[in-house]
Amino acid sequence: MLKKTILSAIFVSAVLFNGCSDDKSKEAKEEKIDKNASANSMVAMKEYKLKSLKNEELIVKEGTAGFDLESAKGKVVIFDIFATWCPPCQGSAMHLSSLQNKFKDDLVIIGVTIEDGITNDKLQEFSKEYKAKYTLVNSDQNRRFVDAIATSLKLGERFPIPLMVMYKDGQLIKHYLGAVQEEFIESDIKQALGK
Repeated sequence: MLKKTILSAIFVSAVLFNGCSDDKSKEAKEEKIDKNASANSMVAMKEYKLKSLKNEELIVKEGTAGFDLESAKGKVVIFDIFATWCPPCQGSAMHLSSLQNKFKDDLVIIGVTIEDGITNDKLQEFSKEYKAKYTLVNSDQNRRFVDAIATSLKLGERFPIPLMVMYKDGQLIKHYLGAVQEEFIESDIKQALGK
């Protein structure tokens, strides 16, 4: 009986902490991306326009160094690639909000959903339920943007979520696959900011 309990606990922990996998990612990717486009052409695109839930247009540029927001010079930018149905993504939202609150003017967190056709109402419901107090984007360019980041990190077509990618002034600082403790992310933010 004890052996079964221990094995069950290990299995549940592995599922929760390794992240979610998007089984539909290949099908959705084939629908969204022109079959003649190569992975290199996706990374070489100069600009991505993502819309926040408040209908603000965020321009994310991809230069030779990496991804950056025009309005975030000198700040750490974290792109949180997630899905509303993913338990580790749901758990990460509150921790990312805590970090956004701690580093107010030095940190920009942008949640980018991988879900095609999700409504703003559904994202607002996610934000309220899981206390995601940072910018969430719901744009027709989300999938293209996520694919470009995954390609730049050499993650392949299928990768676990949440995927958090940290940049400062276009330079990749670190990326995290699956659920990560808030303290680890905080330490990397402090290091990037020189604190």
